[in-house]
Amino acid sequence: MFHCACRQSGIDITNRIERSYKKGTISFHYFNTLNELLILSQRFHLDLAIIAAKGDFLKELELVRLMKSHIFLSIIPTVLYHPDSPDDILIAGFQNGVDEFLHGEWRDKLFEVQMKMIAERSSRDISFNPSTALPGPGMIEKEIKRLLKLEADFAVCYADIDDFKAYNDYHGYYFGDRMIRLTARIIRDVVFDLCPEGFVGHIGGDDFMFIIPPEQVGPVCENIIKVFDTIAPYRYSDEDRLRGTIQTRNRKGEMETFSLLSLSIAVLINHHNAFTHVGEMSHMLADLKKYSKSLKGSNFVVERRKKY
Repeated sequence: MFHCACRQSGIDITNRIERSYKKGTISFHYFNTLNELLILSQRFHLDLAIIAAKGDFLKELELVRLMKSHIFLSIIPTVLYHPDSPDDILIAGFQNGVDEFLHGEWRDKLFEVQMKMIAERSSRDISFNPSTALPGPGMIEKEIKRLLKLEADFAVCYADIDDFKAYNDYHGYYFGDRMIRLTARIIRDVVFDLCPEGFVGHIGGDDFMFIIPPEQVGPVCENIIKVFDTIAPYRYSDEDRLRGTIQTRNRKGEMETFSLLSLSIAVLINHHNAFTHVGEMSHMLADLKKYSKSLKGSNFVVERRKKY
């Protein structure tokens, strides 16, 4: 179901929009104020907000400005429609942050394509991690499902920075974020250098996932670890690097000594259609990741057991 928030003033466009969708596939949710839109956004996953009106458009432009300055409402793709096309209103609309401004005589096919492209682009943008610009969990799952459907042989590799919380607590958020970005670049560059057809995603935090051909697991993981272990120590002070440890409080609030950052990679291979569902792979990867993180230093571990 496509959920569309709609505000209309002196004009009715919902019947025109409905012509672009199959019966029963679009649901309109009407609002007048910012607060009403906020309530709708809490009740539904809004795919699009469209605001249509005639006249000077001042109230509508102010509403868009408020929407785009709101931390939650700003991510809803927003479309304006005005039956005339005065340049000052068009310019003001884009200056206030609108994603698209439809104007003039209603053109079913053209406006249909524009609205659907805006919604799809927004969905795609949200699926990318803003810190690393890598695909997020939704796109990772979609890629694994695609490969399972193709009955392809592939390896899913789950990379996790060991003791990252201690590093983040010790150095602060700014340097923790830089470390995550660095790790993302290392994984991305190595994967795409050795496997141009590979896939790299960012689950969140210090967790990454990449998908490569099974025969490339050794070379890719070894090179990722080699580069990481070469660069990561230089994200510490000379004193900490020479000592090889840092001291900070653990999750219990007690002082603890932690090793320098290392990288653990859990690898699960789908061979001869061993798996049929993402959930099966996720479950085994979670167990394997715990084991790989129990090992000292950077490492990669390939699951040799059959699925369970």
